[in-house]
Amino acid sequence: QVQFVESGGGLVQPGGSLRLSCAASGFTFSNYAMNWYRQAPGKERELVADITSTGGRTNYADSVKDRFTISRDNAKNTVYLQMNSLKPEDTAVYYCNAWSFGMGYWGKGTLVTVSS
Repeated sequence: QVQFVESGGGLVQPGGSLRLSCAASGFTFSNYAMNWYRQAPGKERELVADITSTGGRTNYADSVKDRFTISRDNAKNTVYLQMNSLKPEDTAVYYCNAWSFGMGYWGKGTLVTVSS
């Protein structure tokens, strides 16, 4: 079955960096666009970044543009999110995701806390 396992979250000070990883299995990873979402306490889940199946095109939410970078390694079935210049408002649970025929597949998420 489709499975995503996110890792790399933790506590970081404002201005710091983290790199999230999402290991995928159970499907042909290289055929699918991949997404990172986040959900902050009391807020709706929002799309942070997405990347095409080949990695040739990426998109970012305005709130993270120029600070976050999404990438993928199709040989390792893994998608990454490099997060720099982190702000307290980036605090959230981060999820990787793929959509197939209108159905969303999600990992359990990894918590990122930005605080001094």
